[in-house]
Amino acid sequence: MNRVLKIILFGFLVWVFPFLFSVALYPLKISIPLLFESLMPVFISLVAVIFATLYFKSVNKKFIREGMIIGLIWFSISILFDLVLFIPSSPMQMSFKNYMLDISITYLIIPIITIGIGYMGNR
Repeated sequence: MNRVLKIILFGFLVWVFPFLFSVALYPLKISIPLLFESLMPVFISLVAVIFATLYFKSVNKKFIREGMIIGLIWFSISILFDLVLFIPSSPMQMSFKNYMLDISITYLIIPIITIGIGYMGNR
């Protein structure tokens, strides 16, 4: 598979699986919001590790650089898709400020994981 296509496809999957997980857990968000808020970063981490591991199977050099690239792209993909769903005129209606203070920070997990895996691959 083409490298760029793989990065974009994996980035989309890193966003969509947690999104679907959050939709499935939406009743929990209403009844026990703290548990929901705790489960989401765990699930995002799991998905990021799985797809980063799959991506790095085809990387033979410049591991840290690749970790930075995919981490920033996957982070950006997650933010962009979320903004379509969370900005005020959208179905989920969250202000940009609240989104940035809440959800976007969680996505920093993605580049932390990909850069960490890249670092380990470099060793």
